[in-house]
Amino acid sequence: MAYIAGIVIAGLFFLALHYFTELTNKQKALITVVVLSIVLSAIAFNSYSNAKSQKMLDVVMKFNQHNTITCNGVSVNDENYTLSIGTYTFIGKKETPFYGQMISASTCK
Repeated sequence: MAYIAGIVIAGLFFLALHYFTELTNKQKALITVVVLSIVLSAIAFNSYSNAKSQKMLDVVMKFNQHNTITCNGVSVNDENYTLSIGTYTFIGKKETPFYGQMISASTCK
């Protein structure tokens, strides 16, 4: 829905640019290219952020299902680590060799 609203707003912008300005065709083309590149960059960044967030949530879900995951070559499981939900960080439990070790969930596979 947001993409449709964005397309409508961009269309209205280009109509206003076409009918209500005294710019040359080269200037209008330049403005069009700049606006389109900004919009496409925003869409690409949004897609990248969503993919990164989804990857991290998949790792957390596997951890909560008692599976072992790999983070920077370290095997992380719920026997040796706890999950800090606020920061999505795995923290080594007391009485384990991993005590005090902190691993970000974004580095896991």
